[in-house]
Order: sequence, then structure tokens, then C-alpha cells
Amino acid sequence: MTDKKLAKKSSDTDVSLFLEKVAKITLAKEQRANGRLVFGMDATASRQLSWDTTSHLQGDMFLETTANGGLQVQLVYFRGFKQFICSDWVGNAQELMTLMTGVSCLAGETQIRKLLKHSLNENSKSPIDAIIFIGDAVEEDVDVLGKLSGQLGILGVPIFIFQDGSDSIAEYCFKQITQLSNGAYAKFDVNSKETLKELLRAVAVFTAGGKRALQRLGKREGGEILKISNQISKVD
Repeated sequence: MTDKKLAKKSSDTDVSLFLEKVAKITLAKEQRANGRLVFGMDATASRQLSWDTTSHLQGDMFLETTANGGLQVQLVYFRGFKQFICSDWVGNAQELMTLMTGVSCLAGETQIRKLLKHSLNENSKSPIDAIIFIGDAVEEDVDVLGKLSGQLGILGVPIFIFQDGSDSIAEYCFKQITQLSNGAYAKFDVNSKETLKELLRAVAVFTAGGKRALQRLGKREGGEILKISNQISKVD
């Protein structure tokens, strides 16, 4: 039986490791005009509380991105019996909020493989710059997930995973996915909402404008974003 209990508040070490990993990722985005981010979420029953929390935090992802060419986000989620839903691409916080608040979580198994395959397909149509995934469990073959993650990594599409809770199997699988895609992993819980908000925002700015945009934002605002920008300044 997997442990579905909420994790303790994210430690500074967990966050620092995540930020260091983000700092080492070089995106080709700085050469393009508009960031494209797939926002994948587990909408199975165990995630209702965290879904509601994330729905109200996602707006800050769009702050500052307009100045860097803007951000397009596609919400992708799974729930219930093989329900896998992909939204249209949206370009502002209100549109994404409307999509997210209209979703209710339903019991079901994870469908991360479909998310990764979908992302590969989207990238073949028009390049995407990054994937964020928020979930609490993995009920799929890690080798299959690893193969798809590696393909995304080769294509330059990093996956940023925020784990909701402390399931050890999920942690192992999520770390494999992020490592193979050249992405980054961190835990969060309902007690670390501000940290999650800042990390979501930082990844969005990074996706939209690359390292320079994130460095400018970090100098101005400090906090978790400054931690990322300080790391990035050390990377050629």
C-alpha cells in the first residue's frame, strides 16, 4: 500500500536542490518569442485539496512573462476511468483559472505515460519549452516512463515535477523522469503554498524568457526566485 499522507513542510534542502537543478538547465527559449508550457496535473481523488490550492496559485506563473514574449499554457489532466483531458492553449491567468476551477477530481489510476506521449506529439507540431507535472502517485511501469522522458530530454523539453505528499515509490519514479528529461524535482504540501507559488512562477519566467529574464526578476524580488537566479549566474 502506498502512503497517501501529506508530506511534512518542504525542507530548505529540498527546495535548494530543486533550484540548483533548474539553474543548470539551458533552454533554447531565449531565441524564440513565446514560451509554451504544458501544465500536467493528476486529478485523481486523492488530490482534490491540493488541486484547489494550486488552482489559486497558478496566476503568478504569468507575472513578468509578457515582457519576455509571453507564455502559452496547455492544461492536461487525468482522472476517473481513463479520462485524459487536454485544454486549448491559453495565454493568461484568468483563462487557466477558469479551466482549473471547473475540474473536480475523480478516483482513478495515474496516466503519466499519456501525458508524456501527448507532450511529444505537441512538440512535433510546434516546439514546447517545458512541462510542469504535479502529482502524488505513480501506478505505471517506470521503464516505460523513463523511455518517454529520455526522448523529451533529447528534444530539449525538461520536465519539472512537484510531488504532493511522501509516497516513496512516486518519489523514485519522479526523480527518474526528471533526471532523464534534464528537468528538476521537488516536494510540496499544503503548508508550503508560498514556496510552490514562487517555484511555479520561476519556471514560467524561465520558460518564457530564459536565464536572463529570471536573473532580472530575481534581483528585483528576491526570495525563492533570487535563489534560482543566483545559481544561474554561475552557469555559462
